[in-house]
Amino acid sequence: MDAKVENVAKRIAKAKKVVVFTGAGISTESGIPDFRGPDGLWSKYDPDDFTIDRFLGSAATRNQMWQRLREGGLMEDAKPNAAHYAIVEMEQMGKLHSLVTQNVDNLHQKAGSNPALIRELHGNMQVLICLSCHERYPIAVIKERFASSDQAPVCDGCRGILKPDVIFFGEALPQQTLAQAMREAQECDLMLVIGSSLVVYPAAYVPVEAKRSGAALVIINKGSTEQDHLADVLISAPAGETMTKILERIKAK
Repeated sequence: MDAKVENVAKRIAKAKKVVVFTGAGISTESGIPDFRGPDGLWSKYDPDDFTIDRFLGSAATRNQMWQRLREGGLMEDAKPNAAHYAIVEMEQMGKLHSLVTQNVDNLHQKAGSNPALIRELHGNMQVLICLSCHERYPIAVIKERFASSDQAPVCDGCRGILKPDVIFFGEALPQQTLAQAMREAQECDLMLVIGSSLVVYPAAYVPVEAKRSGAALVIINKGSTEQDHLADVLISAPAGETMTKILERIKAK
């Protein structure tokens, strides 16, 4: 383990452009269970409620979603952990080219990562977007205004449906964001995957593209991933503990 940590620290120190790719595993240490685990989101909620067709076609589904948001049951109160802060430190060192995330929990922003460097492939749960005029609303503001309402709020301007700004089943990823992430993967010399099993596509193509373009690939994840065979360094350990050790080695240099 020490040799691997030292190896990764040296690679980051030498790299000119690092792209970090994060998944649910970086946020489990913040108390957010992954989606597919025994205590994950799909053990508590019906995945069918998160299909775009049901959301659009059922006022009852939208009202139910609003209740979950109003109760704060979907990630709002979680706090960043050591792994999130380690990525911020990498940015402050001038190493971070971009931060590509599959997560919708807003924890990278809470930790202090520059939003201009974040590529949210699956959206952000703390924002509501009008499906008609595309006006965006912070959930915290809407929750305060409609704290006593059992009915899902609608857009102030056009009365359109407000939807959490995340990718529901049946929706395509934001193509501009994905394309930008792929370009930056092509440009980087080091791809650092933290907390993803790399089974959800097309997001998981990003590390593949980096490797194909000549970058080194480091994977830090508890358990195996679909791309272990591509990794130059593979560390199966908790994200926070591992990233803290890596940053300590870099700063020691």
